[in-house]
Amino acid sequence: MEILAYIFAAVIGISLGLIGAGGSILTVPVLVYLAHVEPVLATAYSLFVVGSTALVGGIQNSFKKLVDFKTAFLFGIPSILAVYATRAFIMPWIPPEIAFGEWFSVSKGVGVLVVFAILMVATSISMIRSNGKDKELEEIPAEPKKHHFGLVLLEGVGVGMLTGLVGAGGGFLIIPALVLLAGLDMKLAVGTSLFIIAMKSLIGFTGDIQAGMPIEWGFLLLFTSFSVAGIFIGSWLHRFIHGDRLKQGFGWFVLLMGIYMLIKEIFFA
Repeated sequence: MEILAYIFAAVIGISLGLIGAGGSILTVPVLVYLAHVEPVLATAYSLFVVGSTALVGGIQNSFKKLVDFKTAFLFGIPSILAVYATRAFIMPWIPPEIAFGEWFSVSKGVGVLVVFAILMVATSISMIRSNGKDKELEEIPAEPKKHHFGLVLLEGVGVGMLTGLVGAGGGFLIIPALVLLAGLDMKLAVGTSLFIIAMKSLIGFTGDIQAGMPIEWGFLLLFTSFSVAGIFIGSWLHRFIHGDRLKQGFGWFVLLMGIYMLIKEIFFA
């Protein structure tokens, strides 16, 4: 099963290279169900994997001049602070058993996976409906003088806390925010979002180190290397395959995975 986990790590990178988003949402399920990593630790590993892979993608985009570094830092700094605080202080504060009244309780790990599965369903719906939405976003002209920087800061905090809780990159939230609130065009927003994801994920991961998470570095670095290799393969395949055509199909796969996780963790955990 661990070999299958490495194969899927490459698939995560390939999907990021092909369609620019969504692949990181599979990182936690792959770590939990194929590599048998404990759920809370899997969210920490996911931050490192997603951050490293996004950094490679961000560097690729920076060479193509598709990164707005000013907006990346404006959105990224509050997001970094939020994800770091969540991983270093809020996650350790959550008790191992979460009680809902006297008769029902769930473990911390199950709670994290349920929240993650709900995020997967939301992400999948966004990807399935993305064709029309992406075209609408592409048609919005960049308007530098009408940046809503206050809202950008607030969304940065919100996305950072979400990333801290479940270990996902949150690109499906960041990209529309950069287009609608920061006035970036679609291609620039995609490249900028990768740098934001990389910054907040990798610095958020240091919060896990501070909190004393038992990191198995050999496995984590090998898994990450497969994911990073995948993004190069995906970028190469992008020359021959149009990513938009795959996004809806990938969205349906993520939706089925999210529903499976909800059923498994709620009824069979």
